[in-house]
Amino acid sequence: MKMRLAVALLFALGVWAQAPAPGIPAVTGVEVQDAEMTKNQLSQLLERYPPGLRYALAADSTLLANEQYLAPYPALAGFLKAHPEVARDPGFYLDHFRRHPPLDRPTQIIDIWRDVLQGIAIFCGFGMASGMIIWLTRTFLDARRWNRMAKVQTDVHMKLLDRFANNEELLAYVQSPAGSRFLESAPITLDAPPQRTVGAPVSRILWSLQGGVVILAGGIGLVFVSGRVALAEASDPLRGLGIVAIALGIGFVLSAAMSYVISRRLGLIDIPGRSNSVQSLS
Repeated sequence: MKMRLAVALLFALGVWAQAPAPGIPAVTGVEVQDAEMTKNQLSQLLERYPPGLRYALAADSTLLANEQYLAPYPALAGFLKAHPEVARDPGFYLDHFRRHPPLDRPTQIIDIWRDVLQGIAIFCGFGMASGMIIWLTRTFLDARRWNRMAKVQTDVHMKLLDRFANNEELLAYVQSPAGSRFLESAPITLDAPPQRTVGAPVSRILWSLQGGVVILAGGIGLVFVSGRVALAEASDPLRGLGIVAIALGIGFVLSAAMSYVISRRLGLIDIPGRSNSVQSLS
């Protein structure tokens, strides 16, 4: 009996401790939901007005009670009168507007171009890293293949030399055309050379000329696109990149022309028609 009385007393004390004090209203979930609903309704209402209004109210909460300032916005003024809790706690109802300040159009365009340039830089860096990894992997595989082929050829040489009984047979084999080519040969080449190769000056001149033409065309395209953009903040970066690309393209083309002239004067470039005419005259 005493045990039951003690348990009942403890339960009553726990219920009394959890009960709210007299004169202090308990905070219920309904009130929290009402506050969130009021905040959402205020946000939807402010979305109908220019962005500067909500950012101004978030920056200066005294405007919520300024009837002269709210006169052009009767719907907002009526909502604030119906919900005075907004003016009492503007930090809760308008703080999310304070975290996102308005951006003008030039600033937005500059941010867009910054993001584009960052994306291009990331893409170029990723491409360079991928190319470096591929080059290192190919070099490693080629080196392993070359070492394996060199070992096979060395073993063949040693086995062939062991088959000769005396020095006279070895000397006769070495002096023969087949033996000399076999003993002096290098390991097997990894990549078969092309059937028709272009001389070093001509190939470099062609690469420079092709690169210059491509870069020049890209610069002209950028300048053309910049002329179609109405906003100067967006067209100026395009025009600048286009001018730089045009300058680089002209530089490559001039370099190719100068290399061709210098190579011809040094006799590094053979002209088939001219060489045939010289041979016929001689």
